[in-house]
Amino acid sequence: MLDPQLPAEYEELRKTVEEFAHTEVSPVIGDYYERHAFPYPLVAAMGRMGLFGLPFPEQYGGMGGDYFALCLALEELARVDSSLAITLEAGVSLGAMPLYRFGTQEQKQRWLPDLCSGERLGAFGLTEPDGGSDAGATKTSARLESAGSGGSWVVNGSKSFITNSGTDITSLVTVTAVTGPQQEGRKEISSIVIPSGTPGFTVEPGYSKVGWCASDTHGLSFADCRVPEENLLGERGRGYAQFLRILDEGRIAIAALATGLAQGCVDESLRYARERAAFGRRIEQYQAIQFKIADMEARAHTARLAYRHAAALLIHGRPFKKQAAIAKLVASSAAMENAREATQIFGGYGFMNEFPVGRFYRDAKILEIGEGTSEVQRLLIARDLGLPA
Repeated sequence: MLDPQLPAEYEELRKTVEEFAHTEVSPVIGDYYERHAFPYPLVAAMGRMGLFGLPFPEQYGGMGGDYFALCLALEELARVDSSLAITLEAGVSLGAMPLYRFGTQEQKQRWLPDLCSGERLGAFGLTEPDGGSDAGATKTSARLESAGSGGSWVVNGSKSFITNSGTDITSLVTVTAVTGPQQEGRKEISSIVIPSGTPGFTVEPGYSKVGWCASDTHGLSFADCRVPEENLLGERGRGYAQFLRILDEGRIAIAALATGLAQGCVDESLRYARERAAFGRRIEQYQAIQFKIADMEARAHTARLAYRHAAALLIHGRPFKKQAAIAKLVASSAAMENAREATQIFGGYGFMNEFPVGRFYRDAKILEIGEGTSEVQRLLIARDLGLPA
């Protein structure tokens, strides 16, 4: 049977992040959100806590933990705010993890220590304006000039919706690009590390977003952007397989974040129901409100079990692709449903940005889209069950 009690080291981490979220993040994050401002002081504080280095070995400046530890931190942060949680998730799962999984020792030693410390952020450039869920339709190209000593990749193209790509502390973006002709009906796609400030690499103006308003999201463009040949990440032509692995892992992290948002909706609704009175009684006494909150708690609980199961499979080296898809599908749906119900419980106040549930409602929808839409998750589950493509 699964032991519902977290081991001591995990519980200590969870409590530490919970306290940070409630004492440091909660009082100030609404202002950042309203101003669409990136919360540099909070990100720096998370760096000092070691959160950006949680799943990485100490030799690279990490904390020597694992992916489950990262998921616990994401859940606790998202119970208060998703903008900060997605900054951590993208910085670790999408920014640093590709280097750790596929980089050479030289690449790891060069870039990982700063990323693990939180002093710098990395980003992952996959999505393109015409691509969306069809990542195999990559149009960004990279041609190799003067292969061998002194060779360079020349990158041209554009990327969309890239988290952490335009902050003052962004150090690199790993981009997928077509590096050769089709083989067996599929493009040769590779991953290439492009440091910030490289000539020809332009960070477009930030998006005006519905939610995640205190996180950083930009489009990127590359015009004869030249980087050294050794900036190839992993084996040439393996970029497609690499990002599939990264997205599988990232879906567990997003599921943990979504679970946090779903639980945050329960937390806020309980507090409000105990304070708010209507028709001479506190609304917690009305069965209609009780049933809403009970359903919300059930959804959050189910989502938590799903992501923890997928994370356990991952850290024990067992197949987890289907379970990651299930976790993201269940948790993102729970977040969306709980945000809707919490807003309903709050009534008119739920429509006001000064209350956290207003932010939760705006932040929830992207969880059914980013890092694989709910439709993509259903396809992955169906394929694993042997249903035809």
